[in-house]
Amino acid sequence: MDSEREPVRVVIVDDDQLVRVVLRLVIDGEPDLTVVAEAADGDAAITVVDEQRPDVVLMDVRMPGRDGLSATREILTRRAPPRVLMLTTFDSDALVLGALDAGALGFVLKDTPPPRILDAVRTVAEGNPVLSPAATARVIAAATGPRSSYARDSTREAARKQLAALTERELETARAIADGLGNPEIARRLHISIATVKAHTGNLFAKLAVENRVQIALLVRDAEE
Repeated sequence: MDSEREPVRVVIVDDDQLVRVVLRLVIDGEPDLTVVAEAADGDAAITVVDEQRPDVVLMDVRMPGRDGLSATREILTRRAPPRVLMLTTFDSDALVLGALDAGALGFVLKDTPPPRILDAVRTVAEGNPVLSPAATARVIAAATGPRSSYARDSTREAARKQLAALTERELETARAIADGLGNPEIARRLHISIATVKAHTGNLFAKLAVENRVQIALLVRDAEE
């Protein structure tokens, strides 16, 4: 990020105090990021977001009382809401899928290395979705379970028809997203610039009528089953 810009203002929400302490130390160690508040549950998260108006909320999924999914839905009803990055152990994949529907921009696992968490915070601060490879795999596994409509033959054929509208480069980008790669990794795999990756991804959102990268990944997996 531009060093002349104000630091990205972050709120950390997690019921585990040790997790909050570690995340604060990691985030506040970066010149372009700063933690402005912490919260231990969903209700407190809503309160501090209203008070602090942060750029990014790093939100735990499972917490006593009001969980991260409910809090995310409430926070995203605000005027000019912050970006929400879910931090999770995937104890409940259903909550994660619901949070995507609620508008969360990204997911990282709690055991994700700190540099990747920092990159994820920066990415969602810019309004771009992000999922760790492990998070993508778990969400796809949850959505393609035996009771899911994604497993039906008709869904596979529909996915193939949607992907048929893509250019070769767009399809390669979609497949890289399905592998859980972020924009820098996709750029390296396809030997193109990050700006070009972003352009291809924007085309995927428009052509496939999807709202996030997980939906792109699901279409690719459906088509290849």
